Amino acid sequence: MSVHLEARPGEIAPIVLLPGDPLRAQFIAEKFLEDAVCHNRVRNALGFTGTYKGTRVSVQSTGMGMPSAAIYIHELLAQYGARVLIRIGTCGAIRADLRTRDLVLAQAAATDSAMFRATFNGATYAATASFDLLQQAHGLATEWGKPVRVGTVLTSDTFYPDESVVTTWWNPWAEHGVLAAEMETAALYTLAARRSARALSILTVSDNLVTGEQTTAEERQTGFSDMAQLALAVVCE
Repeated sequence: MSVHLEARPGEIAPIVLLPGDPLRAQFIAEKFLEDAVCHNRVRNALGFTGTYKGTRVSVQSTGMGMPSAAIYIHELLAQYGARVLIRIGTCGAIRADLRTRDLVLAQAAATDSAMFRATFNGATYAATASFDLLQQAHGLATEWGKPVRVGTVLTSDTFYPDESVVTTWWNPWAEHGVLAAEMETAALYTLAARRSARALSILTVSDNLVTGEQTTAEERQTGFSDMAQLALAVVCE
């Protein structure tokens, strides 16, 4: 057991999918995994372990934001021996040419957070995906005919910008090629690198900040199966 996970040694697989939403973790376990067993209920951060096509896989919810996600990622890496971590979450597009339900593979993650600033003595760390996972995910998504983009995302600490901030706060990021905003990927890539583990973020566009296009809460919880299927195919096939 760790501070935030009640699983015993060996109950969490080396391969872990990381949705933020605990109900999405439960949905994925019930829909895709065989013989899934709940390994964590602490703080309702549901986690499950089962098999997919004969490979043991865990699904562990992380909550929202880098501070929450980093707690679970650290414990999975340091205390449960996780070696492959794939975030499956949502993002808000900041470019008009991205549509809701499109897949975004985060090649790198910029961030406005100061979370790791002390680690690098005030310098900026370039948080990047594991190339083999990224390459395989892109190849499979293309083969399946799924709308997919590869590029940089912004991992932000802020979901609701201050009302005094201009409503087009995303323009400088978009002008530098950033595709979408989300809240966890920079922490995942930084902590995985620290432990020499492999990591990738596979994201589904849930809304577009430029066009105003949106999906429903129910769609975000249970309707984004493509990224889960893609993540499982990357690590198990």
